[in-house]
Amino acid sequence: MSNFNHSTQINFKEDITYAENSVVSKRVLEKSTGNISLFAFDKGQKLSEHSAPFDAMVQCVEGKVEIIIDKKPYILTEGQTIIMPANVPHAVNAVERFKMLLTMIKGQ
Repeated sequence: MSNFNHSTQINFKEDITYAENSVVSKRVLEKSTGNISLFAFDKGQKLSEHSAPFDAMVQCVEGKVEIIIDKKPYILTEGQTIIMPANVPHAVNAVERFKMLLTMIKGQ
């Protein structure tokens, strides 16, 4: 289920809003082969360490985020991207308010 309709222009910076002390998400596209989701994190919000059985790509759309992959921290700012490999622990920490596009590709 998607929060966006097909053939509709999407502005990743403007089409999701921040909520105080929260993480907001919208599904852009959902298929059996993977999902694309848009997130807005308020400063200080996080996703605790976890792993997924498929690769995931984080694109920072706005702000600043710390992505921790296998205990190693990476700082991303607007326009930067990182790939989180399948089955490797990772976490997300909002250094400041930030928006990200998360693309998950399911393996076979």
